[in-house]
Amino acid sequence: MTNLTLLTKAWNGGQIRQIDESLHTQFADLDVDLKVLSNPTNRWVQVTLEGEDQAVATAYIRKEIGICPTSLDAIEADMVLKGYVSKIDIAKQQIVVDVGVFEPKATYAIVALSNLQLQLADGKNLGFKQITDAYAITEGVPLSVRILSKDGDILTAELSSEQALLLQSWQQSLLDRLVVLRASKELVSEVLERTRLNRDVIDVEQLGLFEFALVCKLGTDAAGLVSRMGRYMRNAVFVVFAAKKA
Repeated sequence: MTNLTLLTKAWNGGQIRQIDESLHTQFADLDVDLKVLSNPTNRWVQVTLEGEDQAVATAYIRKEIGICPTSLDAIEADMVLKGYVSKIDIAKQQIVVDVGVFEPKATYAIVALSNLQLQLADGKNLGFKQITDAYAITEGVPLSVRILSKDGDILTAELSSEQALLLQSWQQSLLDRLVVLRASKELVSEVLERTRLNRDVIDVEQLGLFEFALVCKLGTDAAGLVSRMGRYMRNAVFVVFAAKKA
């Protein structure tokens, strides 16, 4: 039997069912027994695989979805890990990122203000909230980090170069984005069509399995989309990314 923690979180039973149905469809021709469940503590999705083709199914999951390291022993400096923002700690001026480590206990990667200033503010002395607000970094947002050091159960990190470049490119595009969390791609597409906002949204960027960035056309204010979409997406969380217009 193989136990895996997928590189995605599920926020309700419907999302667990979507993952379960998708994987069962992919593995329909394989000799593998699949079970999907959610860790109630941190919402990471876990699967068990058993059968002659479990190695094939495991390889597919690693490539198409990704898996979490789960164990602190597996973490080393310079590793790039994907996770979710667990907390915006204003008091300590740091971002707490859940990278899927929960053995022997839940352990998080910490991104300090000084690193954010170097990577997103050209080293300028900008405030913590100023940076996180400017780049729509908030709880639940997917984030990729590079581990700088591991001291016992303390993981010090910075944004991965890919993550920093992505956020910088958002600002340079001068286009607003509406980040939608805890929603399926099908629901996002359905609501955009239903509200006719697909005329104002020029692209949908997938950040995670249930996380998306809706790219607004030039002149469209992302904040204005929230009320129109929110009435049809009551379980979703919206985060506005407002590009600099200077």
